[in-house]
Amino acid sequence: MSSTPERWFAAGHSTAADSAKAGSEAAAAAIAGRPAAAVFVFCSGGHDPAAVLAAVRAEAGPGAVVVGGTGFGELSPAGATQHGVAVAALGGPGFTVRAHAAGIAELGSRAAGAEAARVMAEVDAPHTALLLLCDGTAIGPHEIVRGAYSVVGAAVPLVGGLTADARQLFGDEVLTNSVVGVAIGSDRPIGIGIAHGWRRTEPPLIVTRSANGRIYEFDGEPALDVLMRRCGVSGTARDLFADGVNLRPLGLSRRSGEDIRSLHAGDDQERSVFGTAEIPQGALVWLMESERDELVAGAGVALDEAVSALGGADPLGVLAFDCGGRKIHLGEDGIAEEVAAMRAALGDVPFAGFYTMGEIARVRGASGMHQLTLVALALA
Repeated sequence: MSSTPERWFAAGHSTAADSAKAGSEAAAAAIAGRPAAAVFVFCSGGHDPAAVLAAVRAEAGPGAVVVGGTGFGELSPAGATQHGVAVAALGGPGFTVRAHAAGIAELGSRAAGAEAARVMAEVDAPHTALLLLCDGTAIGPHEIVRGAYSVVGAAVPLVGGLTADARQLFGDEVLTNSVVGVAIGSDRPIGIGIAHGWRRTEPPLIVTRSANGRIYEFDGEPALDVLMRRCGVSGTARDLFADGVNLRPLGLSRRSGEDIRSLHAGDDQERSVFGTAEIPQGALVWLMESERDELVAGAGVALDEAVSALGGADPLGVLAFDCGGRKIHLGEDGIAEEVAAMRAALGDVPFAGFYTMGEIARVRGASGMHQLTLVALALA
């Protein structure tokens, strides 16, 4: 009598210096010889992604959907690495996974997001989610999310992250300047969690003039002057941001709290400040602050929220998209504490992910772009 195949999710992680070896080790640990429906590959930008991808494909076989991207570091229960490869794989009855890629240079950000999202039409399941892996260097990442939302609407949650550079992994190709859409269908619940661990500092500010990710004025004053005064810094924009090392988080007011935006540079001549995501004119924002333990606690909150969204079903595995800016703020000890908090929240449940340029999560409403945040996708 043949046994019924089991549904499964597993993670693997390698720190091998050789790219092909790292890909092979991480994939073999996750797949373990089983037929995989999907394999998610998160690798250091210092690796040769083509070699990693070829090694993963050799372990996964021709039938698996293989997607991924480069990040500022890799995550799994084994820990966080700077030059590693983390792989998550899933399979068994009840999963349907399809993928499609679209070029940003050819189509533009919004149209590329819409085109990648069309893959959702290939999946018919009781529970669905659209995972997006996008070029982190692309202008207007919020437009990618808006494009995807214009296709799938409010019924399909969005989740994912921006790669640390222009490279995305899709099938057997290393793409650049692209959006990879992954349609996930399941006969069991899917949950998404979003948390950041930042808190407001009063008073709030009104963005009185902004365009294309650049803020020119807060409360009618030059934005750089206001930010330097509030942060107690004198000198130039370089003194405020330390060449992008000192990220300045802003909380963008939403009904459910704050979406975090990260400012990383300023212009001394025009007295503006800017980041990679849109901050609309007229928005109410707060400068945000946090202690290390609050950021660490945010990781546990995001995972608890994702698991709670499963409605009581046991979690099978989790994909995690953690901001590279959080990694900077946490420091080496804080990173270790964050991984420990993730293990504590999930117990023996496997997880894998990477440190991103920005995070995508939309459960309700049309917005879904986040920064300095941890986003988790839980599968039952």
